[in-house]
Amino acid sequence: MKTLYSFLLGFLFLWSCATDKQPIQGETEFQRNLNAEFKDASKSPLKKKDRRAFNALDFFKVDSLYVVQATFTKSDDEKPFQMKTTTDRLLTYIKYGEISFDLKDETHTLSVYQDQDLMNEDGFEDYLFLPFLDDTNGDETYGGGRYIDLRIPDGDVITIDFNTAYNPYCAYNEAYSCPIVPRENYVDVEVKAGVKSFEP
Repeated sequence: MKTLYSFLLGFLFLWSCATDKQPIQGETEFQRNLNAEFKDASKSPLKKKDRRAFNALDFFKVDSLYVVQATFTKSDDEKPFQMKTTTDRLLTYIKYGEISFDLKDETHTLSVYQDQDLMNEDGFEDYLFLPFLDDTNGDETYGGGRYIDLRIPDGDVITIDFNTAYNPYCAYNEAYSCPIVPRENYVDVEVKAGVKSFEP
């Protein structure tokens, strides 16, 4: 009887652990990885009270319309500059090039940047930063714009997947210092892709 009782206690313990651990939500690997990061107390930008209640970020439905092939033009003779942030901190970037692409029957040109400090870290030597604004900001998406991570292409064509657009950390917690999107990087259409605005 004692053995059976111990078995039942063990089963109930394992069952409760299994039910407490929810699978990571997300339609794509990008979404699942981002949700996993936000759940992880060591990585999450969320405030403690928001993280406790967090299940998943709100994303637009993945849409191939927002995966575009862009023409990449590398910049020449650009000098490093101080990009403003949401705090007094300044970050050193260089305009690495421009991308031009068609979206919703319009041609758009955006600048891509290289973080002069980050490029010295392992794994980020070819990292490019694409901050952008669009007509969903302040409504369906964060008012300050969103970011996309890119890698330096081998040639003059680069794929831009707006389904991977994400919010700066300061959209979740004002304690963070985030690069302010340069006004020139405005896409004059609604980009209904990627992460939506955050509602705690």
